[in-house]
Amino acid sequence: MTETVRIPTYEGDASFPAYVARPAGEPKGAIIVIQEIFGVNAGIRGKADHWASLGYLAVAPEVFWRQQEGIELDADVQDEFQQAIGFMMKHDFDAGIRDVEATIRWIRRTEGVEKVGLVGFCMGGKIAYEAATRTDIDASVGYYAVGLADMLNESHAIAKPLMLHIPTADGFVPPEQQKAMHEGLGPNRHVTLHDYEGLDHGFAAEHGARRNEAGAQLADGRTEAFFAANLA
Repeated sequence: MTETVRIPTYEGDASFPAYVARPAGEPKGAIIVIQEIFGVNAGIRGKADHWASLGYLAVAPEVFWRQQEGIELDADVQDEFQQAIGFMMKHDFDAGIRDVEATIRWIRRTEGVEKVGLVGFCMGGKIAYEAATRTDIDASVGYYAVGLADMLNESHAIAKPLMLHIPTADGFVPPEQQKAMHEGLGPNRHVTLHDYEGLDHGFAAEHGARRNEAGAQLADGRTEAFFAANLA
């Protein structure tokens, strides 16, 4: 079953929309699905639906709701890609991580699911890292996370498992940033890093020209095993 719900903000002064996909039976855990810059579009809803099919409660909150609700953009349409960049540039990431905290709290208190993981893509990969450093999320996964090289000073706060999928030909994360990520995070026993040789940003998108089927299947299989181990 799927529905759109409204989750109260951490401060309790507003609420934001989230797409929720429920499993057929009692959830074995919950997974927050954090969008790319293109909103909670068909691809993100598809990822949430997949997690529900595996027995998890899946929740995909709208990240840009303070700017506009109901954003659904296509990465393969240039005008829409530019719109998405604009939304990201105006996004308040500090407010956004409080929305993640609010979502965790809603899942645990309202839905009664204690174990909560988070998977994020692109900008959502950065948020996955922030969740690992700034919240009590039980496990988190970031696909082609952007901007982490500038946030490695937070890595000491990682206390729960974090997995990052890093395409080596990522046009938004150049080699020197990837090197810094490996050097800064590799020694951390809570962190698992996977490189994908020759793949580019967006390789695990559900739809569109960016998807690399073999790479997506490999990364998604690793993510499924990671959550099965850490949300048990």
